[in-house]
Amino acid sequence: MANLIVRNLDDAVVRALKRNAARHSRSAEAEHRAILEEALLKPRRRSLAEALADIPNVGRDMDFERSQDEEAVDVFD
Repeated sequence: MANLIVRNLDDAVVRALKRNAARHSRSAEAEHRAILEEALLKPRRRSLAEALADIPNVGRDMDFERSQDEEAVDVFD
């Protein structure tokens, strides 16, 4: 395993790291590892709104209109 040294951190960041570590009952070093693993190795789940927002805006609204004609077959009967 590799070692990582992070220099010149703002004191507020260090305090927040230590607070989070205490809340999770682990050392600041273990908390730092967990944060890095979460941020870099675990894919973030997207919300439905984010997924819908990524759908490209193509076509015209009328291209997606549902037509109701008498000859349409009811697939649920």
